Amino acid sequence: MSNSFSKILIIQTAFIGDVILATSLIEKLSHYYPEAKIDFLLRKGNQILLKGNPKVGEVLVWNKADKLRETIRIIRLLRKLNYDLLINAQRYFTTGFVSFFSKAKYKIGFDSNPFFFDYDEKYPFKIARNVNEHEVDRLHQLISKITDASPAMPKLYPGNEEEEKILHLIDKPFITIHPGSAWATKQLPVEKWIELVNALNAELQVYLLGGPAEKNLCEKIKVAANKNAVHNKAGELNLLESAALMKCAKVNYVNDSAPLHICSAMDAPCISVFCSTIPEFGFAPLAKHSKVVQIKGDLYCRPCGTHGKSKCPEGHFKCGNSISIEDLNPAEFLQ
Repeated sequence: MSNSFSKILIIQTAFIGDVILATSLIEKLSHYYPEAKIDFLLRKGNQILLKGNPKVGEVLVWNKADKLRETIRIIRLLRKLNYDLLINAQRYFTTGFVSFFSKAKYKIGFDSNPFFFDYDEKYPFKIARNVNEHEVDRLHQLISKITDASPAMPKLYPGNEEEEKILHLIDKPFITIHPGSAWATKQLPVEKWIELVNALNAELQVYLLGGPAEKNLCEKIKVAANKNAVHNKAGELNLLESAALMKCAKVNYVNDSAPLHICSAMDAPCISVFCSTIPEFGFAPLAKHSKVVQIKGDLYCRPCGTHGKSKCPEGHFKCGNSISIEDLNPAEFLQ
């Protein structure tokens, strides 16, 4: 293994939250190898997350809608770029296949990847409720031998453009609520959000955030709340603009989903709600001022998996319906 690397590639082509957490690798590697060019391979649609990041060289975009052709294109590109070090933060076949044919001089990845035999260094990956390990810790073990034992925090870099976009929204004290998630069993029931909004001080500004797909969900909350201080901003801000806004909020309400990891990367105050999943899986908030809300006591069917599901397998969704509104009280964040 070389003591120095001049061209480094990080591969993380999964979802928004996965890319955000993998920025912790950028932070640590850039500290130890300040002269190195650190590139990042991600899926199309996620490239906005690395906009303005001064520690990233080139962002390589993989269009997964055309899997075979794109896989061939990416392999050819990586072979041309000739990396000294390749770090595969994923455990799946396609990224292992790409790294295998990349011609990178030194490769690091997880031993659960089908192409683990090709890695110069390989590390275990385990998600279990009795293992108190954050995803950032799991990622950092990949580079622990070439950096140090302490993981860096993930980080996003909204710039002047993003800050100007949200300037008109931060003139009064406000909170944000992100009611959506890609998985139904990770979402606090909409009735709970409505109850929460109605319990808040009428003068406290509330911004309902999310992508275009959450527009109707946020509108349902806004209409039911019937307050002038509640604003549906879903689909109006991109991820970095949302990150800039969340940094300025008194508190951000999030499910176990990408906005939680935005809070971690921005060190933005948050109250994170865990329904069918549990924070022990390693995706708890990392922000200094944060709180986890979940049902009290054990539920025989929780967690029902390491990821969310499209509906409750038991039909009762007690992990969401039983969460107390009192536990969502933001008083400690509003002082």
